[in-house]
Amino acid sequence: MGEVWTSAQCAEAWGVKPTTWLGYVSRGQAPKPLPDVDAQRRRLWDADEVRAFPRPGAGRSRAGSTPEAEALLGEMTDVATRIDELRARQRALLAAGREQGLEIRAMARALGISPQTAYGWLGER
Repeated sequence: MGEVWTSAQCAEAWGVKPTTWLGYVSRGQAPKPLPDVDAQRRRLWDADEVRAFPRPGAGRSRAGSTPEAEALLGEMTDVATRIDELRARQRALLAAGREQGLEIRAMARALGISPQTAYGWLGER
């Protein structure tokens, strides 16, 4: 067997804390430990496998790079865009209602927002 590492050594190699490393392992985002343990009963990993494994991190999908995960992230982005568009429409409707003399409470209720949010959007805090 080649070089083996403890979880602390794996974490150091990846530039993360040991708890982060163990989180990656538990989610299948890091190599599986070897079946053997060391004298202190710590789990061990093949160092070459750890070095070669694609490390998750900032800007990477936490669920892996599967097509399904990428599709899910794309759907999330689409929903966020639609929410922003709807929020802008809510603001426009609120302003139009204010111009027509509607009461803040009635408009807030109709838009599904708090009166405080409505006042804030109208700049009347």
